[in-house]
Amino acid sequence: MLAYFGLFFSAFSSATLLPGSSEVVLSALAINNRETLFQLWLVATMGNVLGSCVNYWLGLKMMSYQHTSWFPISPQQVMKAQQLFGRYGVWSLLLSWVPIIGDPLTLVAGLCKFRFWLFLLLVSISKGARYAFIILGIMGIERLI
Repeated sequence: MLAYFGLFFSAFSSATLLPGSSEVVLSALAINNRETLFQLWLVATMGNVLGSCVNYWLGLKMMSYQHTSWFPISPQQVMKAQQLFGRYGVWSLLLSWVPIIGDPLTLVAGLCKFRFWLFLLLVSISKGARYAFIILGIMGIERLI
């Protein structure tokens, strides 16, 4: 049970701006717990998607602070992000699993008030596919050894 909590927290933090290494945690657990691969995949995916939902929520709420002196993003940067997301938004969310660019994409989706149900669907597909690929890769590597 503690392993699942650790995996969930690692996947959750990996999807936010916090550091995380969910792929390493999932790989270690998958190697040692082959009978629970589906549960490991589900926990990692749920944690990572929930972390992306936090980013989305932050994006929704952050614009109410745009007129404060400490707001970290200029109006020009906000406009550029909104234009880029408006142009590539729907399909760019399928890249939400990609390190470095995925977390900001989910934040900008909230900033642009993208439809949440579609956000949730696309991000879940993206994150779930990444973790499935990791598990399948681990299984393939084990067969070679």
